[in-house]
Amino acid sequence: MPGATPRTPVTASSPTSPRFGAVTPAAPALSSRAVDRARVAVAAVFILNGYAFATWASRIPSARAAMHLSPAQLGLILLCGSGGAVVSMPSAGVWVQRFGAARVVASAAVVDMAGLALAGVGAGWLTSPWVTAAGMLLVGFGNGTWDVAMNVEGAAVERQLHRSVMPRFHAGFSLGTVAGAAVGAAVTYAGGGIAWHVGVTALVVGGLAVVAVRWFLPYEEEPVTESRGRALRAWRETRTLVIGVMVLAMALTEGVANDWLAVALVDGYDVPAWVGATGFALFVAAMTGGRLVGTVLLDRFGRLPVLWGSMAVAGVGVVLVVLGGTAAVVAVGIMLWGVGASLGFPVGMSAAADDPARAAARVSVVSTLGYTAFLVGPPLLGFLGGQVGVLDALLVVSVVLVPSAFAVPAARPLEES
Repeated sequence: MPGATPRTPVTASSPTSPRFGAVTPAAPALSSRAVDRARVAVAAVFILNGYAFATWASRIPSARAAMHLSPAQLGLILLCGSGGAVVSMPSAGVWVQRFGAARVVASAAVVDMAGLALAGVGAGWLTSPWVTAAGMLLVGFGNGTWDVAMNVEGAAVERQLHRSVMPRFHAGFSLGTVAGAAVGAAVTYAGGGIAWHVGVTALVVGGLAVVAVRWFLPYEEEPVTESRGRALRAWRETRTLVIGVMVLAMALTEGVANDWLAVALVDGYDVPAWVGATGFALFVAAMTGGRLVGTVLLDRFGRLPVLWGSMAVAGVGVVLVVLGGTAAVVAVGIMLWGVGASLGFPVGMSAAADDPARAAARVSVVSTLGYTAFLVGPPLLGFLGGQVGVLDALLVVSVVLVPSAFAVPAARPLEES
């Protein structure tokens, strides 16, 4: 990337959209074919990102057994991945602003997949926790940068289309995780080794990501680009920080289910492990469905009513899961929780990117705050679960959603502010 010319997204010359940000009237128009290709390319990198994530997640039990790790040791290795992501995100917006989303996604994918391959070799062939931890640090760093860049590009495509599509990109990530988990389960059942499974996945996913970004939106050169200092000013913008707080709450809503729902069902209702896994699968399916259909609701009712409704639905769902008692009520609660958690993160990304000129820096800030929930949420809930039980500890999600509802107005489109 060094020596590249600073670039900024090209936007079509069309009327200002009340929901997707102002469009620069002097910029050349893009053909519908170019925008459609960019939409498919962005969806592809979201799917690939989710597939790679789930590939490693599906092999965590095998990795733990191979390296004879205690829960605390495994937690520290996984923490390296989350830490790498949080470290990378604050500067990711600067790189996107300077080099363009396509170059950053391609470079980040290479780093991410190199780390994934290293983690696979460390856990499989070398059975070395240190090598695995180093791989996870690279995975986190590459994945965090990749995440910011693909969300910036997704927001740019959304503005070109003048309709909500960001939740569907995130649904692509969810579908990728389902596919990666399914393949991982099959390979594990067949006795496939960690190193070759993760290594081959890294090679394929990295290659496909580098190819996919060729169809991102074109970029035109500008004589002046945003400096690092100016980009970091986004950390002092009230609207951006409040959006980040809202995304943090919604990320916690999603992340707690990812990490603890299956365990809570097993411990709280004394059901077999497969029932807990089925409950988590139901949550993921509901969240994916919510992201696929949520775009219609966003276009019809706007961001604020949909976000408030999502929070309410998620809060009710968590309460039903904890207090439901019967299998049918708990299942309904899981589905409501999944649907309610589906839109907060993608809509937050769209809101942060309303102004194309400041999109990269603001998405970087909001992503960093959101991923902080994934970093601190699991140990926080684990500590609380040790005091009151994991199932009852889930109620913290409903509690957090109440004050976070006051942050929703910050997501109002800039033209309506």
